[in-house]
Amino acid sequence: EVQLVASGGGLVQAGGSLRLSCAASGFTFDDHAIGWFRQAPGKEREGVSCIRSSDGKTYYADSVKGRFTISSDNAKNTVYLQMNSLKPEDTAVYYCAAAEVATLWPNAYDYWGQGTQVTVSS
Repeated sequence: EVQLVASGGGLVQAGGSLRLSCAASGFTFDDHAIGWFRQAPGKEREGVSCIRSSDGKTYYADSVKGRFTISSDNAKNTVYLQMNSLKPEDTAVYYCAAAEVATLWPNAYDYWGQGTQVTVSS
């Protein structure tokens, strides 16, 4: 059974930091890319960042470049999203997902986790 378990969300003040974790199981981790997506109320789901497990290549949305860092611990089948300098507009439910290709396009992802809420207060 494929499982992606996202954790680490919470409430933080603007300028603060959070680290999200995505623990994956039930598929060949090294053959997939893991992406982070977010969805705010009334908005479409958008790609935030992704990492290709095979070689560690990373991708970021322009809105988070320089503030967020994605990393992977292949031994633990876990991907992290370090979020620094958080802004109120980063408030959303954050999801992790797995795909065979590394892309920020949500429709390419086959497996999804349950989401974790990130709220940034001003």
